[in-house]
Amino acid sequence: MNPDRTAVYLQILASAAAAALADCTPASVKWNYETGVLLHALGELSGPCFGGLLDAPVRRCIDALILPAGAIRGYSAEEFNLDQINAGKELFRLWKASGRQAYEEAIRALAGQLDRQPRTPSGSYWHKKIYPDQVWLDGLYMFGPFQARCGAEFGQPERIDDVCRQFLAVQSGMKHEASGLYCHARDEGRTSKWAHPQTGCSPHVWGRAVGWLGMALVDALDWIPSGHSQRARIVGMLAELLDAVVRAQRASGLWLQVADEPSRSGNYEETSASAMFAYALYKGSRKGYASGGAQAERWKRAADSAVEGIIAGRLRWDCDSGARPPRLHLEGICGVAGLGGTPYRDGSFEYYIREPVVADDFKGTGPFMLALGEALKASRG
Repeated sequence: MNPDRTAVYLQILASAAAAALADCTPASVKWNYETGVLLHALGELSGPCFGGLLDAPVRRCIDALILPAGAIRGYSAEEFNLDQINAGKELFRLWKASGRQAYEEAIRALAGQLDRQPRTPSGSYWHKKIYPDQVWLDGLYMFGPFQARCGAEFGQPERIDDVCRQFLAVQSGMKHEASGLYCHARDEGRTSKWAHPQTGCSPHVWGRAVGWLGMALVDALDWIPSGHSQRARIVGMLAELLDAVVRAQRASGLWLQVADEPSRSGNYEETSASAMFAYALYKGSRKGYASGGAQAERWKRAADSAVEGIIAGRLRWDCDSGARPPRLHLEGICGVAGLGGTPYRDGSFEYYIREPVVADDFKGTGPFMLALGEALKASRG
């Protein structure tokens, strides 16, 4: 990357961080997975890109949620909701930096939920208590890197073993064979109306769900030891997925909302999935998970194209807001998508493309900042 492009990326990253901190404050912060991915991104980038300047605002947001004895404001373990685990990843950084016992207690409370989390017949966690026997790709990101790090930090290798087993269960049961990507979810009980009667899988490949899986794999590998018996299989799963991601990339550099229906009218290129894929491709290349230089370079080129595509088509500078410098907005983000529930979400193509498209959603902003951070690491060699 040339010096001018590096400067542009740093400027965009600084503007994205400023916008994120305007939207996520100690007064407004909530314990949820969206906040988790945003604060994790800010924490990850604070040192390498901002000389630690983001540490204090991130800590203030977390401290608004962690009570003195380690209880978490707005968290209920009895929901058995994997989404609620994700924000716990940033607690590790604060605990290591400060030694504050409340952070450790909160981490252990989240790990305690996982110890009691209901499991499907294959041994995978239920996504939530309200979704019996269902595995959603989203959930692998919500708990996987957190649980793997718990295993590493607390000397509990069985936690890492379990993460690997759950990844491999998804690989064997949820892969979309035609594309090499993955279906959004699987009901192992096959009782949901959206579930295929033989496989239990949902009907389509939703882009962001696959993005969560890519990030889950590349981040969990940070905590799976090099000598672990299943590490090579997890690396192989990631590499196979990233190759499929590259094949599905559009000429714009972005990816579709419904990845297995590229020719259907109404399908659109979605920002958050594109940012997630860029992050996983960059990091997979940087960490040496490719089988050779040609594959690694292919991943990096695809990531470069994705970041450039987002910058060219999905950023908007609000010069009329009165903010100085102008506020940066990230557009084209699917607000939410799920399965089942009330009103009922059937997992059809029509359902996915009907969901609202929004701007500045943390599920897009966080991964976009992570992707920019990886782009800057790649530029430094």
